[in-house]
Amino acid sequence: MNVPTTQAPTPNTTTLKRPTEPPQPASVCSYHSVLPEDALEVEQLKESIAWPETPSLPSNFSLNDTSGPAHSTFTILPRNGGGSWRVGDQLEVLIQITDFHGRPKSSGGDVLLARLHNPTLFAGVAGRVLDHHNGSYTAVFSLLWEGSAHVEVTLVHPSEAVTVLERITQQNPGRVSLKGIFRSGSVTEATACNVCLKAPPEKLCNFTDIRTGEPWFCYKPKKLKCEHRAIHSFGGFGVKLKPMEENLFQRGVNMKVFIRASGSSNIIILPKLKGKVSVFSSLDGAQPAGYYYQGIWRALDGTTVHQLTNNSAISQCLSGKVLHLYGDSTIRQWFEYLISAAPDLKKFDLKSRTQTGPFMALNYAKNILVTFRCHAPPIRFGNLPISQVRYIANELDGLVGGENTAIVIGVWSHFSTFPVEVYIRRLLSIRRAVERLLTRAPGTLVIIRTANPKALSLYETLTNSDWFSIQRDKILRTIFKGVNVRFVDAWEMTLAHHLPHNLHPQRPIISNMLNVVLSHICSPAGNFTETKKL
Repeated sequence: MNVPTTQAPTPNTTTLKRPTEPPQPASVCSYHSVLPEDALEVEQLKESIAWPETPSLPSNFSLNDTSGPAHSTFTILPRNGGGSWRVGDQLEVLIQITDFHGRPKSSGGDVLLARLHNPTLFAGVAGRVLDHHNGSYTAVFSLLWEGSAHVEVTLVHPSEAVTVLERITQQNPGRVSLKGIFRSGSVTEATACNVCLKAPPEKLCNFTDIRTGEPWFCYKPKKLKCEHRAIHSFGGFGVKLKPMEENLFQRGVNMKVFIRASGSSNIIILPKLKGKVSVFSSLDGAQPAGYYYQGIWRALDGTTVHQLTNNSAISQCLSGKVLHLYGDSTIRQWFEYLISAAPDLKKFDLKSRTQTGPFMALNYAKNILVTFRCHAPPIRFGNLPISQVRYIANELDGLVGGENTAIVIGVWSHFSTFPVEVYIRRLLSIRRAVERLLTRAPGTLVIIRTANPKALSLYETLTNSDWFSIQRDKILRTIFKGVNVRFVDAWEMTLAHHLPHNLHPQRPIISNMLNVVLSHICSPAGNFTETKKL
């Protein structure tokens, strides 16, 4: 199969008329480089995620002057036009952020999450938070079930913490240590690797992918050759915060802390009246992707989500299908769920590492093949054999595709520490490959998994904060908008659920996510038997 190739960009060089010594460029690469034909789209994407201006931090700043949840409040606004709340209406909640003294903030940029839920009904829906750039915010919720509903607002980060996250990304774009391990005979060497390294070309091994143009460099080993690279590995994380800055990332103080209500935090939702127009917010509160009711995800995009949670239902759904899973550990989690929920899917032992894969599972009787492969660097996995480093775009170019083939892609978590151009470049490469696949095999189903909120420690925040994920999630959705793909909205499915946030969501959430995936895969005619609802 002929595959369009893109040559890796070469650095500009300057030829001197009478050189006395070759110029020594500080670097042959850039974290911010993109293909010329992508430049306009990249700028538009960056503009779309522009964050409100956040306060500068003097070296002697006081935590008491920063955004804090202790005195911040939210207020449920009256229904527009008066009367009772009804199913189909939209609820507005005004949020006022203050500092630790209780003084209202006058600027925006705080990171907030909101949900509406009913613990008794196991119901929940994500809210959309709008920043008014003056210390106040509005959360908008769609009212989707009858009965009581409780508003919950969470301060993820104060705006001052965002200032720090922006600074470390600008100053330390390569703050995650990634390594290449070189081997030949009894000799082993390890050197630093990354998307970009500051060194003249003769000091570097250039492993830029010739087909996608994705850059990757390692410092040359002292004894061995570049061709002896055998392993990709994670070497740790290192960034120094300035004095006092760690105080901006304290669990239970100003990171992932609930904000209290001024007045009641509950409403009663009555049934929708026939012939009556629902009340909608005048603000930009787009319809949510779905909501939970009785613990079951109900999609609002027209997808009928079937409950396929046992061996028989999953096997019948996947009968005669090939399912390829590509991405990070949040996609590997889906592979692990499938083989546990459907024991007839037998994992074939490829002698691969538990963290990195690749993995394969087979059901000979039903003619089912399920595979998982992790994406190529940057990836914070240890001991990934170079022979198994595969770019998703190249893998897609190698597929025949067709009506019996489904592809799932989830790429986000390992790109948080890098400037957004690195992530955009990767997604554009994947999008082009998806478009090529759908052109030659239009019946192929492609499903994209979004990011999800997670539990945060200081380390998790500096490497993988929800603030990073919010931006990359928006980029992901925008890049694939208009492409014939389906989305699994892992962000809303995690945020709306009653279980705590986790990079790898707990099994009830994963079960609902896989129900969405399998519902897309199974034909509308219903070539499966739905698990009986309890």
